Amino acid sequence: SLALAAAPPVELPLTLAEARARALEKNVDLRVERENAAISASGELRSEGAYDPTLRADARWRDRTDPVNSILSGAPTGELAPSTSGYVASLGLSQLLPTGGTVALTTSASRDETTNVFSILSPSWSTAIGLELRQPLLRNLSVDPARLSLRVARVDRTRSAASLARVTAEIVAAVERAFWSLLAARRDVEARGSAVALAEKQKADVEARVEAGTLSEADLSSPVAELERRRGDLFASREAAARAENALKALLLADPADPLWSSRLVPADEPDDPSPATPDVDAALASATALRPEVAEAAARFDRLAVEDEAARDRTRPQLDLVAAYSRRGLAGEQNPGLNPPFPVEADSVPDAVDGGLGRSYGTIREGRFPDASVGLALTVPLGNRAARADAAIARSSRTQAELALLRTRQAVEVEVRNAAVALETAGQRLAAARAGRAAAETQLEAEAERFDAGLSTSFFVLTRQNDLTQARLAETAALADLRKARVEWARAAGTLLSERRIEIEDTDPAQGPDGGTR
Repeated sequence: SLALAAAPPVELPLTLAEARARALEKNVDLRVERENAAISASGELRSEGAYDPTLRADARWRDRTDPVNSILSGAPTGELAPSTSGYVASLGLSQLLPTGGTVALTTSASRDETTNVFSILSPSWSTAIGLELRQPLLRNLSVDPARLSLRVARVDRTRSAASLARVTAEIVAAVERAFWSLLAARRDVEARGSAVALAEKQKADVEARVEAGTLSEADLSSPVAELERRRGDLFASREAAARAENALKALLLADPADPLWSSRLVPADEPDDPSPATPDVDAALASATALRPEVAEAAARFDRLAVEDEAARDRTRPQLDLVAAYSRRGLAGEQNPGLNPPFPVEADSVPDAVDGGLGRSYGTIREGRFPDASVGLALTVPLGNRAARADAAIARSSRTQAELALLRTRQAVEVEVRNAAVALETAGQRLAAARAGRAAAETQLEAEAERFDAGLSTSFFVLTRQNDLTQARLAETAALADLRKARVEWARAAGTLLSERRIEIEDTDPAQGPDGGTR
């Protein structure tokens, strides 16, 4: 039976810009980090919700008979106590203030009918409108739970944005390094393949001379052995190229079932001919301190713990609140048909000011007939308060740790910049040396081949010169790839990688809720 050969993979030319764009769109780590940023944005929105006003409404009907232990209970003849039934409705609007205080506006209205023979009005209408303010003067004055939550949420959003920028820069740098590694690996395969071709040509030349009788059979063993060794190196370089390609695909693809896994990526960009690099370390250090997201993350952690430290110290204070309230109450109604006071009263005992219904009750509010004003202080002193004092000590130490961590991060960033500068300068020098070595190896191989053709050299020396040229080409390829990687690392260390690639990170919107609403 005939075995069908597997179809060769489809080649997909890929530029470095296309690789970056695909990674920014598909990379799993970046997608996770974007969701974290959306969660942080939602956390800030949630904390701002503490300042949303609260509206409360209440309405009920009530029928009650209160037990009264008095000869003046007002109960009708034959009853133990008077009964009252009616309706009551209230409406309130409260608002948390940026100063930590609260203000509440309330109003209520009720209608009652009673069998109490001492009550002048039945049915009666009672109304009220009032305003109350409570303002902290010690604890919760500078920071209260709502402001603490909001400040922490804003710091977390800043930290999350910095984390997104850090991961983005890391992914972009990783993609570029993987791209140049793949290109170098493919160049290695080409160099190994060229070496195999040279070995095959040398073997053919020796075979021809053996057949011509100018060389012995033993002279053929050297090129044969060298040919097989080079083939082994070629197979190893192909495996290395496949691994480099898979490493790049892992950064670009989000789905294991993506058909691109079956394609063969072909780097379409060629490394430019870089000029000798002279990195400005001082400028890069200043740039890294201002732009590196790692520094911003560490600063955000410090800011969060600084806020928590302030709040913890605030909780050690006594609570002293200013409480002020003003309200106007209203009353109106009709004369109680069952009125039977223990002393003589006029036939019409309802004052004109309260004679009427609900409108008259609100009229007495407008006229200010029943005002109620109060102002005072409310003091709460926790005795001992050991828990709050311990929390303050812990928060203070945590803040110190965060400050040291920020210092350590800045130092680590500075070390990265200095190391990147050395690597960039060294990579340029290595490339110049590798190019000079490759040119010399080419000249030596040409000279050795000419001596071999003239019968002044052996195949062993020709093969040796071929190996020298192969190694020189591999060294040049590696040096060029390393220089490109060093430039990527230099930009990342200085914090300018994203700006140089014109990559902008937009402000993240809050996370979206379920399409069908909450369940």
